Amino acid sequence: MVDDWVIPILGYFAVRLAGVAVLARFADLRGTSLTSALQAWDGKWMLAIARYGYHDVPVTQTDANGIHTPDTAFAFFPGYPYLVGAVAKLPGVNTYAAAIIVSAVAGGFAAVAVARLGRWCAARMWQADDEQARTTGLTLMILFAAAPMGIVLSMAYTEALFCALVAWALVGVLERRWLLAGITAMLAGTIRPTGIVIIGVVMLTALLAALGYPRGKTGDDGIPRGGWRAWVAIVLAPLGYLGYLGVVWHHTGTPSGWFDIQTAGWGTEFDWGRATAKFVNYTLVNSGEVAPVATALVILATVILIGVNVAARTPWPLLLYGTLVTVSIVASSGLMMSRARLLLPAFVLLIPVANLLARQTTAVRVTALTCAIALSSWFGAHMLTVYPHAM
Repeated sequence: MVDDWVIPILGYFAVRLAGVAVLARFADLRGTSLTSALQAWDGKWMLAIARYGYHDVPVTQTDANGIHTPDTAFAFFPGYPYLVGAVAKLPGVNTYAAAIIVSAVAGGFAAVAVARLGRWCAARMWQADDEQARTTGLTLMILFAAAPMGIVLSMAYTEALFCALVAWALVGVLERRWLLAGITAMLAGTIRPTGIVIIGVVMLTALLAALGYPRGKTGDDGIPRGGWRAWVAIVLAPLGYLGYLGVVWHHTGTPSGWFDIQTAGWGTEFDWGRATAKFVNYTLVNSGEVAPVATALVILATVILIGVNVAARTPWPLLLYGTLVTVSIVASSGLMMSRARLLLPAFVLLIPVANLLARQTTAVRVTALTCAIALSSWFGAHMLTVYPHAM
């Protein structure tokens, strides 16, 4: 219990408190407040929907073009703001506090699942002993919490809740706990459009298990491969995502309603990576600003990590999920400065890095992780208080 839950949660909050502390100092020096920074950009949309619902969001909330229409709010999926709205009904809890509470609690659950994934992979991929596997799991959790835009895990944003659901869905897949996988994938589909990726991975792995692939009724550990639970997971997984698209279809009168809103308001559409390639090329050659250059490097590093995971033979459900998340972000147009944040759910691609660090001496590992935490804390504070554009 302590090793599996308490230590990952305490480690996660230690990393996140460091990031928030640096942000608070930056906010003070930049003449703003920590409260304002933690609800910046999309956070204002989350709080507005939580307070007023989709139909009564104030007209001051606009899309990337500065436009507000009766459809604009529907670009944001309902899972996170509706949960925030429910928590805000508790005595003495306002909407802002509810948003921070939801993100904090979800982040703790995410930390446990991420550490569990890292431990599982170390034990099976590299035949690590129990202590080494736990070290890999904790290292992966710290790398996740100290991602370049890890600050959003502490904000009024969807990332902490989404990553928690995704991580537990992947735990369900690897451990063949199909009801866990199906339910968490279904909920993830109500949080972010990227939920379609974990939905697809859960449905594919559950289908293969239900059909008896790989051959045999049980795995080496004696856990049933499929059964009726796998079929239930296949049915449950897409319900949240399809349900919200259906709601927007009813609101707009067209089955492509959500996609139309997203394209019109934020310029997001699948373009085979042309916009991203143009951004990376231009930024690395011409930009003198920290934020765009760092964002371009994060994009390149994430793509490179896919190759690293192929070479490391990361379990295919994790590799498939991480690759498809990366493709869905990199191959789409839209606001490029949000890419470091949007790639955060591809945390599974850090598994080989976590394993490498776990095999180093304690001094080397602590030094590397401390540097990662420091850079993440500074970069998140810079993006929220110094860089003037949306992230």
